[in-house]
Amino acid sequence: MPCLIAAPASGSGKTLVSLALTALARRRGRSIQTFKVGPDYLDPQLLSAASGRPCRNLDPLLCGETWVENSFRRHGGAADLALVEGVMGLFDGRGPSSEGSSAHVAQLLGLPVVLVVEASRQAGSLAALVRGFRDHQPGLELAGVVLNAVGSARHHALLAEALASINVPLLGALPRHDSLALPSRHLGLLPAHELADLQQRLGAWADLAERHLQLERLWPLLQGAEAGAEAPASGSEPPAPPPQRASVTIAIASDAAFHFRYPEAEELLVQQGLEVVPWSPLADEPLPAECRAVVLPGGYPELHAEHLAAGQRSLAALRQAHTSGLPIYAECGGLLLLGQQLHDGQGRPHAMAGVLPFGASRGQLSLGYRSATALSDSLLLRQGERLCGHEFHRWQLHSPLAAPEPLWQLEGWGSPSQVEGWRSSRLHASWLHLHWGGCPFIPERLAVAARQAAPLAIP
Repeated sequence: MPCLIAAPASGSGKTLVSLALTALARRRGRSIQTFKVGPDYLDPQLLSAASGRPCRNLDPLLCGETWVENSFRRHGGAADLALVEGVMGLFDGRGPSSEGSSAHVAQLLGLPVVLVVEASRQAGSLAALVRGFRDHQPGLELAGVVLNAVGSARHHALLAEALASINVPLLGALPRHDSLALPSRHLGLLPAHELADLQQRLGAWADLAERHLQLERLWPLLQGAEAGAEAPASGSEPPAPPPQRASVTIAIASDAAFHFRYPEAEELLVQQGLEVVPWSPLADEPLPAECRAVVLPGGYPELHAEHLAAGQRSLAALRQAHTSGLPIYAECGGLLLLGQQLHDGQGRPHAMAGVLPFGASRGQLSLGYRSATALSDSLLLRQGERLCGHEFHRWQLHSPLAAPEPLWQLEGWGSPSQVEGWRSSRLHASWLHLHWGGCPFIPERLAVAARQAAPLAIP
């Protein structure tokens, strides 16, 4: 059974440990399936690059417990090895609860936990910290601890003795060194495609595992998940495969500005008989011929606002798609592309597609799970339907005209209730990230709408 790699808090080194073990598995010629707890897009990109297989997110809040169990069994059983990287601190979930946390997923799947502790400023206090995490939740199995940022042989000896005093295995100790830091920006780690030295890093991570981790103890904790029959979703039967139909083209914005999406998004569209074609607004590409729908995922458009504004062919094609009535699905960064203006990190405004009446600039962080209730029928929703999504952005809308038909009512812990989003019979645009594994009717309805739309006429 695989392990779940967790930590007391973000920034402790759990991603580094996960990458080191994954890179070493590839070096040794073993296939490894990686998973990530929670709604993260960036860590999974690095884990996918290290493993050579799409990393799968396990989020019981966005997708439900049955879906998480089925995804883990299906994908984890298809590789020699597997590991799950946790999210934030071990017990950090929705609001102050542990719902949706790494601990929640570990107990749901019966996974032992490897706790990664940043120990640069600790000695004997390590025992109190680890004991608290070990004993906090009955039934959670702590397999051992990996120490990060250990300063010297003497420091290592102090920490090892502290763990021995509470009978917790020491599974490795990573040295403190600036070269081990993972570069990041305002929403998390840099995506894999921005690391020019990725291959060198993969080699260094594998070396790190070989030199500093107790592999004779850790390797058995990477055994692949047991494959088995999938359980149907609660109260329903597994969906029947869609009937064979003629292929219909759908464009998904896919470049350095738009890359926040789960692998299931494309897979579910393909299952609906759609031909998914990547489209790069950043490269000023026209929409593909015969395009009948457009998906605009999240990403970092604010970092590329000037180049996006210069892409007059792409922006004109997007306006034409909207005017022609093609279905358009946009979330977070994709929403920003539809506005009038987007301010870059230096506060300079740049013209976007102008489909929706707002500008956007850097503001306060909006972060957390949201319960969304559809206010009326629209492209992809029916009045009263409730979904769980996740909001994570620093750019905020300013001077928006009130949406005449807002999409839904949002509720979230510590967040004021509000109406949000734009909707019509051909548009779904919102800050909210959805995982379509938890709402498969979204790609189903998008496919239906695409088949009903007339193909985009290319001038």
